[in-house]
Amino acid sequence: MNISGSFISALIQTSQFYFQMSTDNSTIPAKFISLIASALHLTEKQIRNAIQLFIEGATIPFISRYRKEMTDGMDEVQLGDTKEQYDKLCELAKRKLAVLKSIEEQDKLTDELKSRIDNCWNITELEDIYMPYKPKRRTRAEIAREKGLEPLAKMLMKQQSDDIERMALNFVKGDVVDADDALKGARDIIAEWVNESEAARNAIRTIFAREAVISSKLVKGKEEEAQKYRDYFDMSEKLARCSSHRLLAMRRGETEGFLRVNITPEDENCLDRLDRIFVKGKSGSSIQVSEAVNDAYKRLLKPSIETEFASESKAKADTEAIRVFAENLRQLLLAPPLGQKRVLGIDPGFRTGCKIVCLDAQGNLLHNETIYPHAPQHETSQAMRKVQKMVEAYKIQAIAIGNGTASRETEQFIQNTGFDREVQVFVVSENGASIYSASKIARDEFPDYDVTVRGSVSIGRRLMDPLAELVKIDPKSIGVGQYQHDVDQTQLKKSLDQTVENAVNKVGVNLNTASKHLLTYISGLGPQLAQNIVDFRSENGAFKSRNQLMKVPKMGAKTFEQCAGFLRIPDSENPLDNSAVHPESYGIVEAMAKDLKSTVAELIQNKELKKSIDLQKYIGQKVGLPTLNDILQELEKPGRDPRSGIQVFEFDPNVKTIGDLRTGMELPGIVTNITNFGAFVDVGIKENGLIHVSNMADRYISNPAEVVSVHQHVKVRVIEVDAVRKRVQLKLL
Repeated sequence: MNISGSFISALIQTSQFYFQMSTDNSTIPAKFISLIASALHLTEKQIRNAIQLFIEGATIPFISRYRKEMTDGMDEVQLGDTKEQYDKLCELAKRKLAVLKSIEEQDKLTDELKSRIDNCWNITELEDIYMPYKPKRRTRAEIAREKGLEPLAKMLMKQQSDDIERMALNFVKGDVVDADDALKGARDIIAEWVNESEAARNAIRTIFAREAVISSKLVKGKEEEAQKYRDYFDMSEKLARCSSHRLLAMRRGETEGFLRVNITPEDENCLDRLDRIFVKGKSGSSIQVSEAVNDAYKRLLKPSIETEFASESKAKADTEAIRVFAENLRQLLLAPPLGQKRVLGIDPGFRTGCKIVCLDAQGNLLHNETIYPHAPQHETSQAMRKVQKMVEAYKIQAIAIGNGTASRETEQFIQNTGFDREVQVFVVSENGASIYSASKIARDEFPDYDVTVRGSVSIGRRLMDPLAELVKIDPKSIGVGQYQHDVDQTQLKKSLDQTVENAVNKVGVNLNTASKHLLTYISGLGPQLAQNIVDFRSENGAFKSRNQLMKVPKMGAKTFEQCAGFLRIPDSENPLDNSAVHPESYGIVEAMAKDLKSTVAELIQNKELKKSIDLQKYIGQKVGLPTLNDILQELEKPGRDPRSGIQVFEFDPNVKTIGDLRTGMELPGIVTNITNFGAFVDVGIKENGLIHVSNMADRYISNPAEVVSVHQHVKVRVIEVDAVRKRVQLKLL
């Protein structure tokens, strides 16, 4: 029975149920909540409240920090997964509406079909349901239908007749030239039916999932150009066991035209399964159906399901690669800062010299010049005197040396230079510094200086506060990912942006010194409001309280709620303004102080007073023990930086190039990047060595991040050196 024409208008109204953002809980479909809760192993209450907060404009950092009572303590990962699942379900609901509308316009939408679509929450199943109704280009089956051969196809599918030629002769007319032509057209129609059968597609999917093998072959004549892919010249393995990095490597080789990649199961198993579904008996009609099934599999089903699995496996590999990249980025952003010290930053070089900048404790550029301590100039003595004068004149407390070309030589030069004070020396990753130095951000900051000076400033500032400096650089250029240019770029950007936002808000920022770029990532802010804050600061001087934020143009109550807890004012009259205590909770702290007959400042400074607080007295309708415990913890060390303290590191002075390495050497190193197959380590030479996952411990390790982290100082043993391919294999000690 067809649905009435008025269904379309009702459908449009129904769409608001799925997509219109509202503050009313009733607009969140109960099915969405139950599906997400089941998928993420969380309670429906957690999911409902989290989604409602998202609808109201709350950010992930804000919810995870200040709405623990509502979500039962969901963390950033759980909240991110919830939002992703909700967005996907909204997209699926939108697709369902489009499918329903399309079928209705064909006047083929029955109550039963509508019910199936309404109750379908799997995109693959939905597309299978829709396939027979999907507008098609002019296929072989469609041409056969135009010749009037569909009745013959239906007769053959019954598989009740042996005399197929007599049956076919009844359709020899018009464009049908003979019985063979009629049978061929009927088989084309049957092949399309087989391809559009949900049972057939699911059967082949099951075999693909269980048996499919991914294989790569070298494209003939590309041997020399494709050497970096030689591990994949003739490779095959079960798709289900293929790691994300191998799959992405094969797909990159395919994109570059060096490899041919296929995903295929055993064809015989697939054909046997399809025959069991469609072929009944051994009549002449059955033989025709069997031929059509064979054709359907090879021409339609197999390519379609292979494309589906290629897409799904690539998506899974992308997700895993992005997860690893995001975790590496998180660790890098939260690397220990030196803090507000006067720093001399060096971008080392040979022929072009070492570019030096002197920075004050706030990272402002005080002085810059170039020295030439290395070949070919060899102005070592002159360079030493210049560095000594700069260290003395600008009261330098630490030196940051970029880890690029001439880094080890420059480090040795600095170590041999005597100073009138104790000066700590650090080697700093300069990945992305050249990207920053040529960017609009750098030009705006230093319009009167060239890229070499800007790069040196970036190196120096990275030592002082890695987070504040790295937010100015596209995360893809920081050098802690793998195959970042091969994965879904939209998904990658979304994940990395969220990682940066979480890291910035975890640390918090000084409202009176933070750059526009750092402020942009604060919960609730964006580029425009960040700029407005900087402009307001320039025009009116330093902020004296968080409440003053409300005077910033376009700063509304909702945005203030989202951002205020992550902005610090060290010199505010209210000590809570330099803490992670949210302004909405100031009253609670004031009540605690009043009950203890003290001021808030005295409460913060007096450990005994804090110990005497009975949190149960302050539990309210919206405030529970999670928030109260967070408040108490913050009162212990208001404004405390959650990042650990920085440590000085020294490479082995005898190792400067790959030629200095010998098997069995034990060396200090710094972890620079983590992948699914191992970790890359800087041991003081140009080439990073690899600790394969199998060399990380005497036990099975599934995830290298369980053992090491980015920027961790480690001790390694050299187990293999391939100077030709510039590869170094290491073992973690």
